[in-house]
Amino acid sequence: MPVLGGSSSKGTLRVVEGTVSGSSELRFHFNPSEYAVAKSSSWSRPQSRGGRDTGRPEFQGANPQTLSFETLFDDSTTLGQGVAADVNTLLDWVKPTADSIQRQRPQPPIVVFEWGDNPAITSFRGYLKQVQARYLLFDSTGKPLRATANLQLEEVPVEQPRQNPTSGAIHGRRTHTVAEGETLASVAYREYENAALWRGLADFNDIDDPLRVAPGTILLVPTYAEAKRRS
Repeated sequence: MPVLGGSSSKGTLRVVEGTVSGSSELRFHFNPSEYAVAKSSSWSRPQSRGGRDTGRPEFQGANPQTLSFETLFDDSTTLGQGVAADVNTLLDWVKPTADSIQRQRPQPPIVVFEWGDNPAITSFRGYLKQVQARYLLFDSTGKPLRATANLQLEEVPVEQPRQNPTSGAIHGRRTHTVAEGETLASVAYREYENAALWRGLADFNDIDDPLRVAPGTILLVPTYAEAKRRS
């Protein structure tokens, strides 16, 4: 997908809730050329006997938001490990996590899609409802070297944003040391369960380029209200 201005970053699917075997993040080889977001609600239209017109719609509840896109995995130029491991990671994430099965409450891992700053996806967290993969290219031994994967994610709402219990004084703030592979969006999700509040973190810490936050950087963590106000 062409990028207009700025540096290009690879889209990443990251597990933020639930224990999975292997890595908890999957960085795509290529960014999707498009993605679709859908949201709907349920309404009822009460009718009165003998009435000439239908009643006004009454809200019954919101249906979960969905996010769907296709991504390409390609290892044909390097002839390395192939693409089977990446696709299998996605297939594993469709299943309940081992720890949730042990608790006798089977739950899928909860993931976020980190790419760009569109609020429709930065505030979205959900589970992989469906993965459909097509293997397109193989080496002489049959190892898959190229595959496409169509992904459908369904929203899992955040019940209660986590609050920062510290006082308003700067010296009383909690801090977070940026680890390898972390972004401001992933830190915001870790602290507030809302990746869209990365702007508040950047503003509070006077970060001019949020895409270049080096590992080891110590961030001051504002309260949820402060981060939301600055975002």
